[in-house]
Amino acid sequence: MLPHRIHPGVAAGHPNLTPPVLAGWLAAFHDHFSAPVWSRVLVLVAGAVLAPGKRTVSQALRVMGLAANPGFSRYHEVLNRARWDGRAVARTLLVHVLGAFLPAGEVVIGVDDTIERRWGIRIKARGLYRDPVRSSRGHFVRASGLRWLSLMVMVPIPWAGRRWALPFLTVLAPSERWSSERGRRHKTVVDWARQAVLQAKRWLPDRRLIVVADAGFSGVGLIAALRRHACLVTRLRIDASLFAPAPPRRPGQMGRPRLKGKRLPALKAVLADPDTVWSRVTVAEWYGGRSRELEVASDTAVWYYSGLPPAPIRWVLVRDPSGGREPQAFLSTDFAATPERILGWFVSRWQMETTFQEVRTHLGVETQRQWSDLAILRTTPALLGLFSLVTVWADELARAPTGAVRPRTAAWYDKREPTFSDAIAAVRRVLWRPPGLSMSRPARRPSKSLPPCCKGSRIPSATQPEMRKVEPNLPQVVSPRDGAAQQQKQQLRQGIQHLGRLPGVLQSCEVRQERQCCRLNH
Repeated sequence: MLPHRIHPGVAAGHPNLTPPVLAGWLAAFHDHFSAPVWSRVLVLVAGAVLAPGKRTVSQALRVMGLAANPGFSRYHEVLNRARWDGRAVARTLLVHVLGAFLPAGEVVIGVDDTIERRWGIRIKARGLYRDPVRSSRGHFVRASGLRWLSLMVMVPIPWAGRRWALPFLTVLAPSERWSSERGRRHKTVVDWARQAVLQAKRWLPDRRLIVVADAGFSGVGLIAALRRHACLVTRLRIDASLFAPAPPRRPGQMGRPRLKGKRLPALKAVLADPDTVWSRVTVAEWYGGRSRELEVASDTAVWYYSGLPPAPIRWVLVRDPSGGREPQAFLSTDFAATPERILGWFVSRWQMETTFQEVRTHLGVETQRQWSDLAILRTTPALLGLFSLVTVWADELARAPTGAVRPRTAAWYDKREPTFSDAIAAVRRVLWRPPGLSMSRPARRPSKSLPPCCKGSRIPSATQPEMRKVEPNLPQVVSPRDGAAQQQKQQLRQGIQHLGRLPGVLQSCEVRQERQCCRLNH
């Protein structure tokens, strides 16, 4: 990687601008960036975690106190110009997540796509897709945006009491119009999934991979491409063409080998057959974290489609004894897997939908406003990867003796276990709190000279000169004649230490509120 030049007059970063704990949390990614870019990456990551609302570069700079920094364009260049490898960062993120939550054993990876709703003629890779949220069986809704394919590792979170889906690799699947305009062969989302899973297997050559996907990735071609590298678990069409294995060749038999045996009854017929043997199983981690009793029937077969190689599978037919759900069929390329394990693997895929919702709610996905092709390719995967990083950091805080990750409950919401909103709140508290800052306030006595209506209220006993002493870090007014250099120096000197004025600001707010109360009552 070639070193970046630092332009004169442009500040690359400031040691007091980002908390030291953040540099320690991101130490595993330090070697992927040059020194100037790394200092700006720390600022952008801290701003993305702390910023409310939109997750734009401008919003990250505002929350970090750099709204008046004349070198703001250098932070935009981290996404649209800087030289760093996104795949290398994704590999480090995967190893980092597995080292924190799953250091050994099989790895369950979920594959799913999502639509990032974006408009504008300068966003070249966007297309028109079916909106999975607003569409139904009888109502088709189109959405304009970018289609992303995300790979997430399913890991148990001890303090959350369930598995979470943590993204580590996200790739853009451009529309067919984008490919035809550039004279390229269009790659479907299944093609991108095949490449992404094989890439993950190259990163984890010694770990067994279990790949779970929805019905959109259920195909004979994908099974043939992955069966030697990973176990694929997905849905199966209930009218799929299933065959017995091909019989062995006889000695001296002429012609090419057979690909399949005799035709087997379709799963519809198996479901309606009264002689079908059903077994009752209990799935411990069903949707919603509850256990569920189901009836299953399972066997092995060859799924064959003309023109494609045959796919030996184990199929699992599931029906609800209470009749509340329609029968469904699933498949696995692992013949030795039991129906309970196959259903448990597939149900864990639902956590991916939760992750997509959380990153939209708490990390501002779909609010970014980049137009550069390179910035578009980097921003959304970075925000999804930030979800995994915040989870790892929250796990470190939860293991501390103080137990910083606690569920935020309310009178109308009894939340037993922490969620991602609690995790990011704990991380924000660590990033906001400077060393040595105490948010507790001493007990105060009511002033005798105040009216009776205000006696007993929380009125500080400090006089106005004393109140100025607790506000030493309030930003000073800079004269326009001082120049941009003096203003920038003042902004950087304040940095993250401006939070030290928070107790004084709270006291000032209380005084103003109580004085207004006196004016209203007297």
